[in-house]
Amino acid sequence: MTPESSSEPLVQLTNVSFAYDSRPVLAGINMTIPRGKVVAIMGISGGGKTTTLRLIGGQLKATSGQVKVAGQDVAGLDSDELYRLRRRMGMLFQFGALFTDMSVYDNVAFQMREHTDLPDDMIHDLVMMKLEAVGLRGVARLMPSELSGGMARRVALARAVALDPMLMMYDEPFAGLDPISLSIIGELIRSLNDALGASSIVVTHDIQESLKIVDYIYFVSGGQIVAEGTADDIRNSSAPYVHQFVWGEADGPVAFHYPSLPYGEEIQAVADHA
Repeated sequence: MTPESSSEPLVQLTNVSFAYDSRPVLAGINMTIPRGKVVAIMGISGGGKTTTLRLIGGQLKATSGQVKVAGQDVAGLDSDELYRLRRRMGMLFQFGALFTDMSVYDNVAFQMREHTDLPDDMIHDLVMMKLEAVGLRGVARLMPSELSGGMARRVALARAVALDPMLMMYDEPFAGLDPISLSIIGELIRSLNDALGASSIVVTHDIQESLKIVDYIYFVSGGQIVAEGTADDIRNSSAPYVHQFVWGEADGPVAFHYPSLPYGEEIQAVADHA
């Protein structure tokens, strides 16, 4: 095991490729997640963003290349070593994924009960602390079905940081939220990352909200990194793909029309066979 160094990146992907059977998803990805930073991975659906998170978490193994987390080669870890590493990661799923038959309190306490020997009174104090951090200490005894979508996402965030992870991963944390809830979640991602001294990876399509909170952005398309930079770099980019994504334009490298015959030719062909 390589000793951790505060100067080395927390996560390093080097020439990483991945394929599902014969279908390539990632091709030669190089990515660095520094300690203490919030990094976004953006791009159109199906570009390999969530696959990248799964490679970092060890659910998948790269076809080639290396994925290192805290100095450890993830693919080379045995099950016990991978389990220990994952205990130092937190994950916020796209729609929260709260346990529906547990109260808010029990959802946040779950990891503490499963992975520690802390007494109940200390778990209580920690659960209240995490819920206070997301502004929801008052809903501790409610069930997930009694929460709004934004509140459920905040509870899921409190659960994800229950064990003070060194790495937080967010898979579309802004999906389906109203503008107020979206802004709150964005601010919490930034503030909790800084408070924990953690690193965060945010997979998202919400470019405008992300530009407010992230330190660095990678754009993935067709399994490759096509652009990267700070928020200002991305805002000012002249790269056609980045410009189209940032400003939500219908026409550009990502075509509005699915490939087909010219419209006039197709109509004429139908008429000829009528």
